[in-house]
Amino acid sequence: MQGKPQSDPFDLDFEADDEFDGGTESGWRSEAPVSADDAFAAPAADFAEPPAEEADPAFGETEEASSAGPALPDVDLLAATPHSPVHDLIAGAEAAFGETALPRITIHIFCDASETAELADKAAADRRMERATVVVKMGGLQAACEMYQNQPTPSLVMVESRESANQLLALLDQLAEVCDPGTKVVVLGAANDIALYRELMRRGVSEYLVPPLNPLQMVRAVTTLYADPSAPFVGRQVAFCGAKGGVGVSTIAHNVAHSITERLQTGAVLVDLDLPFGTAGLDFNQDPLQGVHDALTQPDRLDPVLMDRMMARCTERLALFAAPASLDGDYEIGAEAYEEVTQKIRSAAPYVVLDLPHVWSAWKRKILLSSDDLVIVATPDLASLRNAKNMVDIVRRARPNDAPPRLVLNQVGVPGRPEIPLKDFGDALGLTPSLSLPFDPKLFGQAANNGQMLSEVGPKARATEGIDHLAQQIARRDPPPQQKASLLSGLFKRK
Repeated sequence: MQGKPQSDPFDLDFEADDEFDGGTESGWRSEAPVSADDAFAAPAADFAEPPAEEADPAFGETEEASSAGPALPDVDLLAATPHSPVHDLIAGAEAAFGETALPRITIHIFCDASETAELADKAAADRRMERATVVVKMGGLQAACEMYQNQPTPSLVMVESRESANQLLALLDQLAEVCDPGTKVVVLGAANDIALYRELMRRGVSEYLVPPLNPLQMVRAVTTLYADPSAPFVGRQVAFCGAKGGVGVSTIAHNVAHSITERLQTGAVLVDLDLPFGTAGLDFNQDPLQGVHDALTQPDRLDPVLMDRMMARCTERLALFAAPASLDGDYEIGAEAYEEVTQKIRSAAPYVVLDLPHVWSAWKRKILLSSDDLVIVATPDLASLRNAKNMVDIVRRARPNDAPPRLVLNQVGVPGRPEIPLKDFGDALGLTPSLSLPFDPKLFGQAANNGQMLSEVGPKARATEGIDHLAQQIARRDPPPQQKASLLSGLFKRK
């Protein structure tokens, strides 16, 4: 490990090893004879963390060997462990960012308990695991050791063990002897023990998970192992879809994107995927020469430099991938191109807002089910209710581990029009509307005709406040505090 700098303003004199040090009487730190029979053990000095530039060792790969390894206390891993909030905190933090799908790999999961097998089946059905081949088996770590005696190991092996610490490590030694190079191993245990965790990491285990677990935590643990280290982040993809034509989904999507960037002061990309009739260019008073259609026709050439040239800058933080809004072409583009382009755009900004057209096709279904957030915009009438319910049912079946879609009711209170009450509309879908926007033709019409956002035309209007509230819900962040002007600031501005 590198020494600490002379004057580090962030150094609080805290050492993780000191904090968790259990004293010399801990069995984890006792000396043990070293032998060449153990593929995992190493001298005591090897317990120090490797430098940051060194790669993590593969499972079962260490520099030296020892037969016994450190003496381990025989603790009962089946004993009830107190609930740790660490998993919840990590899940909450990761939820603020976008999530990517696993590559095409094979995963074998060996479970001891039927509850864990049920959890693994739910995780395997998650949208982020759709490209992976998942096989769930019973028998735990012992079954994995026996199975791989005569067949190669897959890309990832997840094993559950409720044995004591010494028995767990002994079985992992056997598994290491039959594991192919490059195979990652994740252990599902029952003891929330920092010493056991460190020993497993030292032996090349990729991750150690303890209860309580849910399917989404298991999925995120796996996707983290295969995350692209060269990608700085993955933007959160938010798809806006209308229950029927004319509900105002484009207007709401554009204003939410503008509120995320200007009020919450973070970067975002707005993508108008209504190629023949998109209105994002009109709403932002932009007429770019290139746009999203150029990216969709040559997705393999789309890199950060070309992407930046194709996007129009609406504000300092908001970029626009405009639609051509032309009827010169038929726009027959495959679903693979849409998937590839949207995935690449997610590396351009923390938030990606997709304005989807009112069509139903393979590519739209794919985008709806793969987005991190889904917003359905409807009006309080029967046609919107029927179509919205169909969408919600499809999404719930395909995304069992995700939050339900957000429902926005627009154009509420049109004079003389019979409407379905908001409560009845939400109850029919099993959703509570996230936002209800009043019918305000003057405000919306003026903003559309001027190429402006609602906040620019009516910053104090109810609709503007509702849009800001929705943007805050989607972004999961609060606006930065406004700096109060001092009493003397006005005097210095006077000429």
